[in-house]
Amino acid sequence: MPRVATRGTQETADARPLAAAAAAPGAGVRRLQNSDAKTSLFPALAARLAPRLLPLRRAPLVPRNQTAPCSTAASSGRSAHSQQDSLLLIQGDTMPFTLHLRSRLPTALRSLILQKKPNIRNTSSMAGELLGIKELSKPAYGDAVVCSPGEVPVFWPSPLTSLGALSSCETPLAFASIPGCTVMTDLKDTKAAAGCLTPERIPEVHHISQDPLHYSIASVSASQKIRELESVIGIDPGNRGIGRLLCKDELLKASLSLSHARSVLITTGFPTHFNHEPPEETDGPPGAVALAAFLQALEKEVAIIVDQRAWNLHQKIVEDAVEQGVLKTPIPILTYQGGSVEAAQAFLCKDGDPQTPRFDHLVAIERAGRAADGNYYNARKMNIKHLVDPIDDLFLAAKKIPGISSTGVGDGGNELGMGKVKEAVRRHIWHGDVIACDVEADFAVIAGVSNWGGYALACALYILYSCAVHSQYLRKAVGPSRAPGDQAWTQALPSVIKEEKMLGILVQQRVRSGVSGVVGMEVDGLPFHNTHAEMIQKLVDVTRAQV
Repeated sequence: MPRVATRGTQETADARPLAAAAAAPGAGVRRLQNSDAKTSLFPALAARLAPRLLPLRRAPLVPRNQTAPCSTAASSGRSAHSQQDSLLLIQGDTMPFTLHLRSRLPTALRSLILQKKPNIRNTSSMAGELLGIKELSKPAYGDAVVCSPGEVPVFWPSPLTSLGALSSCETPLAFASIPGCTVMTDLKDTKAAAGCLTPERIPEVHHISQDPLHYSIASVSASQKIRELESVIGIDPGNRGIGRLLCKDELLKASLSLSHARSVLITTGFPTHFNHEPPEETDGPPGAVALAAFLQALEKEVAIIVDQRAWNLHQKIVEDAVEQGVLKTPIPILTYQGGSVEAAQAFLCKDGDPQTPRFDHLVAIERAGRAADGNYYNARKMNIKHLVDPIDDLFLAAKKIPGISSTGVGDGGNELGMGKVKEAVRRHIWHGDVIACDVEADFAVIAGVSNWGGYALACALYILYSCAVHSQYLRKAVGPSRAPGDQAWTQALPSVIKEEKMLGILVQQRVRSGVSGVVGMEVDGLPFHNTHAEMIQKLVDVTRAQV
């Protein structure tokens, strides 16, 4: 049995980083300056802070009422105790440094919680609401503070009310701090100390939304894996020059944004074969269905939106995909005819109210994109506008609705969402000055074949949900985590067998290969076996490695 004692925290080495930034109850509001670090009692922290300014404002305790799951070695229950949290307001651009510092704290002190709620413009009014903090303007102690533009609220549980929380859990044995003291033991936390500097525990911070301001985190290890996926799909088998379109970390940011989404709308369909029926190609639907299948496994709402003339085709594709085990359950197939900005907003939002969007994220995978002249072109510069519904309007409307993000997946620059790289398309892609899509997505995922981008998004989500750092962030450090590599997630990953079935379904519907026009087991003129099968297996191997 280890010896346990309490000791004042002002000189404990492990508490230095947190103590230097923490606010005492009733303290005034101020910003931590470099001079504070230089004169601090804690030289180790000062050495880290001195090279750069870490602007923050500190506020006293704010009340929280929340019933949260609790887990202990002896039992598990729920804490219904009214707790209090300390609040810091830090500048958004210092978030990576803040999380870098946090990753080096011992497990017992690694308790910062970053809070965000989508679809609300006023950060100061909503920060912490999901934690049960109703109003930052009514702190339990001290003066209220207002969250200024560019600042991000950071919370951590106050030890002042930890005893009450533990009591409400009715656990038979627990150790907790009391005001002015902390729990000390003669057993070293060697496991945490050895592991806190590994790539699996060090977080990376990424800015994924400006309105509302939203950052997400993932471990260095998970981020590196997703970057590897981005590199794998970025090859150019058609020699179209797509390497000039690549933007670093677009796959990572898109997948981080999708991981926070509650409801996702996917669109696909490129009617390049305008003289045939159906005019669609085999690139697009497989990637869309693969992503939808994984979103289903994550228990997110998902729907697919297509051209009205192609509704029967896609409905049949989904039905066959369910029958053959590619999908677990059917996916709703929607259409949109457009007409006005108001119509797009009404489609995206409940009762047309931009404060209550129906979808958090829009994804386009090999979807015909509107060019600068208002037309839609295939790679051969043929106008196919008569076959395309104005789904682009939804992406344009989403730009003006806080809380909706968008991703475009393409392989030639004329796909919906590729407006983000349109200047590169015009300079480096054949006919790019005419065919370049003018409609921009928040994230542009470039792949040698667009289906590969859909597969990679599914794989990236698997990596993120298997990442302890990201999982804890999603759960706001509350409740148990699911085991890495959850069986439902593994089964939902793309596989050679499932994608071969999916392509076979398209062949049965007489859907043609995009480049050759062949009705057969190929996509963009590339055979499924050897080319696409090898790509799918490589993506899965990267995803499952050491998880």
